Amino acid sequence: MELHTERLKLTPCTNKSLMTYSTNGYEPGPHIEMYLEELKKEASVLGWGVWLIVNKQTNEIIGDMGFKGKPDEEKSVEVGYGIESAQQNKGYATEALKSIIGWAFNTGSVNKIMAECLEDNAPSIRVLEKVNMIKIHKDEGMLYWQLYK
Repeated sequence: MELHTERLKLTPCTNKSLMTYSTNGYEPGPHIEMYLEELKKEASVLGWGVWLIVNKQTNEIIGDMGFKGKPDEEKSVEVGYGIESAQQNKGYATEALKSIIGWAFNTGSVNKIMAECLEDNAPSIRVLEKVNMIKIHKDEGMLYWQLYK
């Protein structure tokens, strides 16, 4: 399972995929280890967790994004993302997010995608606006977003 955009390849994070691509500059966070442990216990979370964002030209992992679990009973999922600092402000997050949003909606299991970010995180706000998410709530320095199919 892979998704392709003009400049990027998105592949679900597995131990194998982490070894397949160069991690030059990419530091896997603790969420990667947690997801890999969950994947060992329940293979059905593949696709509903972390996706690696790979630059097609360099074959390097430049960040990750994904869902914080499988769709709930309301057919909703929450998305999160991070691009390594040297690769930010190049449109990669927007390009990748559009791709996994499309994938999620096309599964038939998702009708709503949610996100959250700090209210002073201007780059994340721009990304969420560019993928047509709607700001629905603000609370204690956090902005909450959603997008319907």
